[in-house]
Amino acid sequence: MIETNFFIVVLIGFLAQMIDGALGMAYGVSSTTFLTTVGVPPKIASASVHTAEVFTTFCSGISHWKMKNVDWGIFRRLVIPGVIGGALGAYVLVSFPGDLISPFVNIYLLVMGVVVLIRGIRGSVKKLIEGNKLIPVGLIGGFFDAVGGGGWGPIVTSTMVASGHPPRYTIGSVNTAEFFVTIVQTLTFTVFLGIGKYWHYILGLAIGGVLAAPLAAYLCRKIPEKKLLLIVGALIIVLNVRNIVLLLVKI
Repeated sequence: MIETNFFIVVLIGFLAQMIDGALGMAYGVSSTTFLTTVGVPPKIASASVHTAEVFTTFCSGISHWKMKNVDWGIFRRLVIPGVIGGALGAYVLVSFPGDLISPFVNIYLLVMGVVVLIRGIRGSVKKLIEGNKLIPVGLIGGFFDAVGGGGWGPIVTSTMVASGHPPRYTIGSVNTAEFFVTIVQTLTFTVFLGIGKYWHYILGLAIGGVLAAPLAAYLCRKIPEKKLLLIVGALIIVLNVRNIVLLLVKI
């Protein structure tokens, strides 16, 4: 049974990284959703996904750098706040229930998805969030990424793209910064939880993600900006409508 599950997890990791590397989001959301569906506890699922992301985000960052998709000014303003937020979020997740804040995050992201979609239809707008204003975006993105098992890409990428940043450089910079955010989250989870029991999930997700990373970065470079905006906006909306419906069903 483990062998069958392992290859399924590799496939999930591959598909999740293709989406994440090309569109800047959804690796954590997709992978965490799968693991919790097969019965892995949410805290362990989030810890497993973030441990696998150490390998996938490293390969993704290198791939985006090679494809010249990284804006180092954006990277510098996101990475340190993201690391701090990620560590705080991981600690909160292992100490308190994170379900209470999920509906608010989903509603925010749904609005951002609509804004991105409108931008894709109407064209570029003036950047509303740039420079040091990106610091709180990185802090919030890192926090909710750890708490929700995924959220760095959806929150940071969608906010920046909706604000007028070019999708290609936003996605490349956000994905590269994510490597450092993920390392700190993983260390926090390891100290407080211990995740060796679920090594086959971690290994499967990591292998699939590493295989997909170079191809995803290439697609990010090649897809025209308008199409990228439309795809990113639609993906954000679909994912968060799904999450909101699931939350309403539970009530």
